Amino acid sequence: MITFPSFAKINLGLKIGPRRSDGFHELRTIYQTLALHDVIHVDVQPGEGIEIRCGDPRVPLDASNTCYKIAERVMKAAKAGGKVIVEIEKKLPVQGGLGAASANAVATMLALERALGLQLDLTEKLRIAADVGSDLPLFLIGGTVLGVGRGEEVYALTDLPTMHVVVVTPAVGVSTPRAFARWDELHPAAALTATTPAGTINTFSEGVFAWLSRNFPQDAAPNSPDIVAGLRRAKPASGVPAGGGDRAETPLLDLVRTGIENDFERVVFPEYPELREVKELLQREGAFYASLSGSGSTLYGLFDSAREAQAAAERMGAAGHAAIATTSLRRAEYWEAVVSG
Repeated sequence: MITFPSFAKINLGLKIGPRRSDGFHELRTIYQTLALHDVIHVDVQPGEGIEIRCGDPRVPLDASNTCYKIAERVMKAAKAGGKVIVEIEKKLPVQGGLGAASANAVATMLALERALGLQLDLTEKLRIAADVGSDLPLFLIGGTVLGVGRGEEVYALTDLPTMHVVVVTPAVGVSTPRAFARWDELHPAAALTATTPAGTINTFSEGVFAWLSRNFPQDAAPNSPDIVAGLRRAKPASGVPAGGGDRAETPLLDLVRTGIENDFERVVFPEYPELREVKELLQREGAFYASLSGSGSTLYGLFDSAREAQAAAERMGAAGHAAIATTSLRRAEYWEAVVSG
């Protein structure tokens, strides 16, 4: 079997825009890959069909599995025959907001390429990935990635410095479709303003995401230390914007003070108040920034050092929370780990 790691991601802010004519919502987010990962094993044997294996009962083993969908499309694109066996060694949470199923699918694609002795064009791989799911394409880039459109239109940003992260996965699963539906219930006007994707790109963005939309893609990506500084100055939990600062600072820093937030928190926290409590606990433990990832249920906190992150994770673990300390993965580190298997 060919073996590939399947890395997690977090969202550094997530802005939900209008629902589009295709049923999806316009989004703005910054993805960041993490060192946490599942492991994917792929084999191509004589015969036909696709078989998914996984010991986690929550993972579907039929055609609804993202690995199944990717394998089906890659085999078709490669005009290849054989029976594809995908074994998922599960470590990441299911429905956790860490992109586990999407990362599993991209790892399956890369492993299949190696098993078949071919390499699909990157444009073709991105097209296949986007066809299967909105956050699959980010795993074909890795590191710090800007996501626009419905999240599938991705651009490589200058990598953020390595961040020390505590990831907490409460024992609840959050349905992303349900979270979007709840958002539309609370924002009915916004849900009806989109007629075409192209016509909505700047209709809702605020703060950092408005700046990114106007200025990216460009030859020069936003200055990554400024994004980290912005996270440190993000709007506090009280909702009062942080003040002060030099007006000569970059536009990104100025705008980011309006708050890098995950809009899903507005609909997920009222339904799952225990998730809000975990975010507040991360902040009390010393995280300079804490947030829901994706639609949840996973939350994360960013810490100044590995020592502080590990100590916080240990204290939270002793209190009964499923917390683990990890680091972000820069793009070169991500691909070095992927290629080495």
